Amino acid sequence: MMKLMNRIAIGLAAGFVAVSAANAQVVTIATDQQGSLGYNTGQAVAKIANQEAGLTTRTQPLSGTAAYLPLINNGELDFGFCNAVEAEYALTGTGNFEGKENINLRMVGVMFPLRTGLMAASDSGLKTVADVRAQSKNLKIAAEYPASSIIKYYIMGALANGGMTYDDFRQVPVSNFVKGMQALGDGLVDITLISLNSAAGKKVNAQLASRGGIQYISLDDSETGQQLFKDFLPAANIIHMNANPNIPGLIEAANIIEIPWVMVTNKDTPDDVVFQMTKAIAENNAKLAESFGAFRNASVDKMAPASEVPYHPGAIKYYDEAGIKVGD
Repeated sequence: MMKLMNRIAIGLAAGFVAVSAANAQVVTIATDQQGSLGYNTGQAVAKIANQEAGLTTRTQPLSGTAAYLPLINNGELDFGFCNAVEAEYALTGTGNFEGKENINLRMVGVMFPLRTGLMAASDSGLKTVADVRAQSKNLKIAAEYPASSIIKYYIMGALANGGMTYDDFRQVPVSNFVKGMQALGDGLVDITLISLNSAAGKKVNAQLASRGGIQYISLDDSETGQQLFKDFLPAANIIHMNANPNIPGLIEAANIIEIPWVMVTNKDTPDDVVFQMTKAIAENNAKLAESFGAFRNASVDKMAPASEVPYHPGAIKYYDEAGIKVGD
């Protein structure tokens, strides 16, 4: 009888382990390549999700948002990041997703405002978009970005702000966002796009130390300049950043781009998983900021603004419980 009871106990234990293993499904977060904004965001969020949400979370670095948003739409990956404009483009099959609708994408919420802009070597004399326009025919600029195709829209918006297009420059094709940043450090281009305080940007700044590092090209924040810019990036804004010697690119004050950096998921991701993920992000900002400084600019009250991409029910449940109105 004792042996029989032991066998039953062992069988029950094995069954419990099997059920537990099934419940401990790995949640995947798509990111960009190492050194990018998307990569750093994903590492910080995965750490918090593992520690605070009880989720078994793993990051999956890929070549860029254009590569992984369709995988999230297909349910092959659970979460990922992009800017608010690209999320709408992907959903509706417009912009850099022309003719390729991703109707299964759902919004989780805003992580923080993304700040980025055109960069040049500090000693290039390219301080403003007016300086760039005056020298454009002799300048090489990072172009194409097939794996990070939204980046060219940022660049086109910034160029339009100064009355220019890509055709005014010598274009140097790059494969993705990180490669575009590296191209400046390697001397392959004169102008590229670099996110504020990104690891890859810091590396480029070190590479160009003999030239004074990198410097943001200040955009035109006049009413006309703002409108030309918003024709390309309606959800973005031009903001003023004061000089800060501790931030690469801000040796001098500059007007740069700000746009919401958001997390998206698939419509069929379980509600409880999305709820726990949203809760962990919203309620652990200090810990997120320790992992990645961009979260210091996050605001829980601004996590659920109006969006053409519908919010996932799991995210809505958290916002309702937290008293955060969706769509404000």
